[in-house]
Amino acid sequence: MDKKTTSIVAYITWIGLVIAFCAGDREGAKFYLNQALVVFLFSLLSIIPCLGWIWGIFMIVCWVMGLIAAVNQEEKPVPLIGGIRILK
Repeated sequence: MDKKTTSIVAYITWIGLVIAFCAGDREGAKFYLNQALVVFLFSLLSIIPCLGWIWGIFMIVCWVMGLIAAVNQEEKPVPLIGGIRILK
């Protein structure tokens, strides 16, 4: 997979993230792989009642912003959690 396809597939589901990480262009799409991983990990906090629901809505907005940036190939971090680097 090329860089653009890898970055888009990474945002689809957890399975897409694993496929993009294993079969895609990891070096070219490393920024998008990291952003998708951070968004998916932080979205797990949305299971907390009340406050987690607001966080879940915020994470959906971050996911959409990240997906749009991946489609346009703009390395724009998502708000609030975009500076976290898991993949080096």
